[in-house]
Amino acid sequence: MSTEKTAITPTRTQDFPEWYQQVIKAADLAENSETRGCMVIKPWGYGIWELIQQQLDRKFKATGHQNAYFPLLIPLSYLEKEAEHAAGFATECAVVTHHRLEAVKDEVTGKTRLIPAGALAEPYVIRPTSETIIGAAFARWIESYRDLPLLINQWANVMRWEMRPRLFLRTAEFLWQEGHTAHETRDEAIAETRMIHALYEEFLRDHLAIPVIAGEKTQNERFPGADMTLTIEAMVQDRKAIQAGTSHYLGQNFSQAQNISFTGRDGQVQHAHTTSWGVSTRLIGTLIMAHADDDGLVLPPRVATQQIVILPITPKDDTREAVIASCQALAETLRHQSYGGEPLRVHVDTRDLSGGVKKWEWIKKGVPIRIEIGPRDIETRKLCVQRRDQPVSAKHFPDKEEWIRQAADLLDEIHNTLLDRASAFRDSNITSCNTLDAFHAHWSEENPGWLYTSWAGSPEQEEELSKQHKITIRCIPLEAAILPQHLTGATHGTCFLTAKETPVRALWGRSY
Repeated sequence: MSTEKTAITPTRTQDFPEWYQQVIKAADLAENSETRGCMVIKPWGYGIWELIQQQLDRKFKATGHQNAYFPLLIPLSYLEKEAEHAAGFATECAVVTHHRLEAVKDEVTGKTRLIPAGALAEPYVIRPTSETIIGAAFARWIESYRDLPLLINQWANVMRWEMRPRLFLRTAEFLWQEGHTAHETRDEAIAETRMIHALYEEFLRDHLAIPVIAGEKTQNERFPGADMTLTIEAMVQDRKAIQAGTSHYLGQNFSQAQNISFTGRDGQVQHAHTTSWGVSTRLIGTLIMAHADDDGLVLPPRVATQQIVILPITPKDDTREAVIASCQALAETLRHQSYGGEPLRVHVDTRDLSGGVKKWEWIKKGVPIRIEIGPRDIETRKLCVQRRDQPVSAKHFPDKEEWIRQAADLLDEIHNTLLDRASAFRDSNITSCNTLDAFHAHWSEENPGWLYTSWAGSPEQEEELSKQHKITIRCIPLEAAILPQHLTGATHGTCFLTAKETPVRALWGRSY
C-alpha cells in the first residue's frame, strides 16, 4: 500500500463514498442544510452549475427552444389525469395541504407553536417534474398545426423526497432543466428526442470531458408514461454507472390525458406528440466522481469557475507591490484570450495567506492551471506553471510570452487528457459475457464494472436478475453509440439466459 500523503482522506480505494463527501468539503462545493435531504450549494459549486447552465442554454436556444417558467405547486388532480406517470413518482412526492399557520400557546411549556390551519380544498404537489402542469398550458396554447412545434425549456428546482440523500447525486431538492415539446407527427417528436439525446452526449464529452454510452432504456427502466427513453450512461471511478441525462418520447399519452389537441392539415382534430428531457445538478456529482483524485477536485476547463489562478510569491514586503502588479498585468492579458468561445477566466489570489495554504486550496478546488510569480520570475520573464491534470509536484518553467500564446491550447490539452483518462478507465472496465455462469460470477465482486451481453429476456426475467445482483440494464446501446473497440463483435448473438438468437445488446451495471 502506498504511504504517500494525500490531501483527501480516506482515498478513493479506501472508502469511495466517504472520499466523495470529503472532496466536496475540501473543494467547498456544498454542504447539508437544516432541511433534511436538501443541500446548500456554495459559490464555488454554484459557479460550476452556472457555467453548465449558460453553455447548455445557448445550445437549446440555437436549436429553436425558448425558456419559460411554470408553477412550483401542481394541483393533485393534474397528476391524477396521468395515472402511470403519477405512480412513478408517488412515493417521492411532497404534498402541500394547508395555506395558513396559526399561533397557539402551549399551556404546559408556555411556548408559542405554529400550527397548520386553513386546509386547502385541493392539495398541491411540489413539482417532482412538470409534464402535467406544462401539458395543461400546452392545451391552452395549441389550437392548430400552425402552432407546432412548440419548443419550451424551463430552468427550475424540483423536489423528490429522498430517503438516502447524497450531495449532488440524490437530494430531496435539486436544480435542473426540463425541456417539453409538442409536435405534429410522431416522426418529428422522435427526431426531437434523438436530437436532444445527441446534444447531451456531445455536451458531456466536449464540456465535462466525460465519455458516455448512448442508448435506450428497457421497458422496465423507462420514464413513467413514456413510449421511449434515451439515456447517456457515465462510468465513475468506483466502476458504477450514473444516468447523466435522459430524453423521452412521450407519444400521445400525455396529450390525450391533458387534451393537447390541434386541428390538423386535413381539418381533423388530433392529439400532439410530446417529448420531455433533462439534466440536473447530478452532473456535478458525476464530474466529481469521474475526475477528482486523492488531492481533491479536478475540473474540466470549460466548466471551471476559474480556469487559471495566479499566485503572487512575495518573500519580502518591498517586492509585494511589484509582484502583484505583474500578476494583475498577466491576468489582464490572458483575459483577452478565449477558450471555448468565452474569455479566459483568470483570478489573482492576493489574500494575506502563505503560499502553501493558497496553493493547496486551489489544488483541492480543482483549478486547471496554477501560476506562481515571484521577484525572480519578473527578472527572468519566466513563469512557474502547474497543471491539475498532472501530479501536484510537477512544475514547468516556460518563457512568459511564449506561454501566453499557448494558454488556450493548454486548456484544450488538459480537457483531452481528462477525457482520454476517463475513456481508458471505462473501456478497461466493461466486460463481454456469453454464459449465465459467467454472468453470475461477474457480479460476485463488489464493484466489478459493467457487463455487455446479448439479450432476449423478458421484462420479468430482467427484473429477477436485477434484484438478485442489485444491477440494472443501464441501456441498450444505439447502433451509433461509441463503444470500446474490444466489444465490437464481442458477443455472438445468443442470449446468455434464454439461448435465443438476438441482435439486441445490453449494458448491465450497478448504479447510483
